[in-house]
Amino acid sequence: MKIRTGIALVAMMAATMTTAFAQGSGADTYKGKCQMCHAADGTASGPAGKSLNVPSFKASKQTEAEMIAETKAGKGKMPAFASKLTDAQIKDVVAYVKTLQK
Repeated sequence: MKIRTGIALVAMMAATMTTAFAQGSGADTYKGKCQMCHAADGTASGPAGKSLNVPSFKASKQTEAEMIAETKAGKGKMPAFASKLTDAQIKDVVAYVKTLQK
């Protein structure tokens, strides 16, 4: 019984650490590439977001896959980031944006 509990604890800690890392690196990328238009809190309330009519992440019902695809390809006035960010960076940014929706 103790072994199962120990294994479960290790698995939970690994998952938590992976999530924390993704949020940290995703947050850094978001601040450098996204925040200027989407604002620090994802509401697109800053001057650039308002002037470009950027949608808020708060009300977004997009799935992670949809957000990843849109980030890679671009949409409207948002440029494509497929050649500017790695797949891992885009996935981390989307994971971070999902934390802004909560």
